[in-house]
Amino acid sequence: MRDGSVSIVWFRRDLRLADNPALTAACSRAERVVLLYVHAPGEEGDWPPGAASRWWLHESLARLTAALRGRGAELHLRHGPSLEALLSVARATGADGVHWNRLYEPALAARDAEVASRLRAAGLTVESCNAAMLVEPWDVRTGEDRPYRVFTPYWRACAPKLNEQPRPLPPPHIRCAPLTDAGPSLGELGLRPVIRWDAGLHEAWTPGEVGALARLDAFCESEVGGYAESRDRPDQHGTSRLSPHLHFGEIGPRQCLAAARNALAGRAGRQPGFDAFVRQLGWRDFAHHVLHHHPHTIATPLDARFAGFSWQPDARLLEAWQRGRTGYPLVDAGMRELWATGWMHNRVRMIAASLLTKNLRQHWLDGARWFWDTLVDADLANNTLGWQWVAGCGADAAPYFRIFNPELQAARHDPDGAYRRRWLPGRESSPVAPVVDFRASRAAALAAYSHLGR
Repeated sequence: MRDGSVSIVWFRRDLRLADNPALTAACSRAERVVLLYVHAPGEEGDWPPGAASRWWLHESLARLTAALRGRGAELHLRHGPSLEALLSVARATGADGVHWNRLYEPALAARDAEVASRLRAAGLTVESCNAAMLVEPWDVRTGEDRPYRVFTPYWRACAPKLNEQPRPLPPPHIRCAPLTDAGPSLGELGLRPVIRWDAGLHEAWTPGEVGALARLDAFCESEVGGYAESRDRPDQHGTSRLSPHLHFGEIGPRQCLAAARNALAGRAGRQPGFDAFVRQLGWRDFAHHVLHHHPHTIATPLDARFAGFSWQPDARLLEAWQRGRTGYPLVDAGMRELWATGWMHNRVRMIAASLLTKNLRQHWLDGARWFWDTLVDADLANNTLGWQWVAGCGADAAPYFRIFNPELQAARHDPDGAYRRRWLPGRESSPVAPVVDFRASRAAALAAYSHLGR
C-alpha cells in the first residue's frame, strides 16, 4: 500500500462487502478508496434491466449504502456513461487505480474491455476480479479444445476446480477518500416504479447482503438436506430462492458452496441434497460459459436449424399466457405467482415455457422478454439458456419431442393442488377453458419440428 494512494471501486452487480474480491484488492492496494456505482442501462445493449430488476436494484443499493454508512464509508452514485464517470471521479480524487468484478454479458464485456483500455491510456491501473463464478467461462474446454454445449461433461470437467475454491473473504477495512460532488440521489436514478405495483415484491423479498446471508443460512439449516427431492415441488419450500441475491451479487457462489459444505459436515443423509444444490450452481456457470462462447444466442438460436422454424405469432395467445389465462391451472398459477412476487418456481417455469413455445407455438424470445421484465432474478445467461433449452434450440436442449403435459406435471409436482389453490383462488368454481387443446397442439408442434433440417 502506497501512502496517499487512492483507488476507485466500481460496483456493478457485486452489491456486497463480504467475499468481494475487487473491494478487498482495492483496500489492500490503496490507502483510501472511492466507492462508486454508475447507472448506465444504455450500455447493456438490447437487454437493459427490466422493471422487476430495477426494483430490486433500488432496494439493494439502499441497503448497501446503509451498510457502508454503518462503517463510516459512502457509496457515490453517478449517471453514465461509465467511462466519463470513472475519469471524472479519478480526476476529482487523484485516484490512480480502478478495481471491478467481472461481468460476462456480451455488451457489458465489450464495454468493460473498452473502459479498461481507455483508463490505462489515461495512466490508471486497472484490475478486474472474479466475484460471480465458481468456474469462469474460459477456464474449461473439451478435449477438442472447444467450448462445451452439454452440461454433464462440462460439470465433470469443472469438478477438480471446485476443490480449489478459495475461502470466502471477510469484509475489508474501508477508508474512504473524500469526494465533494455528491452526485444524484438514489431516487434520482429512477429505478422505482412510478405507479407502485411492487407491494407483493416487498412482501416476498428482503434484498441486500443481510437478506441474502439470512436466506442462505435458513436454506442450509433446514432445506438443503431435502433439496434433491423437494426442489421440484412448487407446493413446498424446497428451493433456495437465492437466485436474485446471486444475480445482484449480494452473495457469491463461493459463499454458497462453503455454507453448503458446512451444513453437510457431520450430518448423515445430506449428501444428495448438497450435490443437487451445487449442481444448480454449476448450471449457472454453464449458462455463462455458453453465452460467453456463443454471444449471438441472446437473440438467435444456438441450433441453426431453428432459424426458420414456423412459429405462429398470436398476440391473443401470448397475452393469455402472460396474464395466467391459458386454462391450464399449473401454468396460470405460475404466471400469477410471477406477476405478484417477481419469481416463479423453476419447475413451473419449464412447464410454462413448454406450453408457450410448443403448444401455443410462440417464439421463445417472446417468453424470454416477458421473464426479463417480470423476474427479480432475470439474468441474461440463465434466461437465454433456459428458454432455448425448453424450446429445443439451445445448448443441452430438451429433445424437440419433450412437451410437458401441464396436467400430468401438476399431478406429479403439486399432487394436493396447494400451489394452484394459492395462486388461483376460486378457479375450481369458475374454470377457464384451455386456449388450445393439448393433444392437438402437441401433434401440430411435433409435425412442425419434424421438418427441421429438411
